[in-house]
Amino acid sequence: MINFIKSKIEESISLKTSLLSNTEILNAVNNTINEIVTCYKTGGKVLWCGNGGSAADAQHLAAELSGRFYYDRPPLFSEALHVNTSYITAVANDYSYDIIYSRLVEAMGKKGDILIGLSTSGNSANVIKALEKANEMGITTIAFTGKTGGKMNGIGKYLINIPSTDTPRIQECHMLLGHTICELVEMNLFPKK
Repeated sequence: MINFIKSKIEESISLKTSLLSNTEILNAVNNTINEIVTCYKTGGKVLWCGNGGSAADAQHLAAELSGRFYYDRPPLFSEALHVNTSYITAVANDYSYDIIYSRLVEAMGKKGDILIGLSTSGNSANVIKALEKANEMGITTIAFTGKTGGKMNGIGKYLINIPSTDTPRIQECHMLLGHTICELVEMNLFPKK
């Protein structure tokens, strides 16, 4: 079992190391940081969506911005769209699970906001519909996906497609880059004196 554990750690390290030379992903992350900083400076908010582990990651990263990351500073408006279970179950039951996020984007979003959709396959229908609705509304869209980007490839303004098809490894990289985004947003908006 020790060798298996080591192999998983090695796979994670290898994938993360590959990001160091992936200029497309590095540029997309850098552009995402700039977009979020501009969004907050102009009174906007950052919305997140995903399913399962990606929903957990979305909620985690939203909390890093709305709470704090490395140091005390004012809160930022950042919310994961799945946190209201009454809303999710009502809309899924009365309409369709596919529109749970797009309806909230329509209700909560405005031009100048940011929507970040997470889907390791890039094929989650409810995340795709949310990104499409956001694009219609002039909301900047960022797609966190796996290797090909799936159906989300070309829908988000920025595509952060981790070069893997292994869901846990993709999610680990989403969190690495998500934490990096949160740290640099915090540093840019609230520089230490």
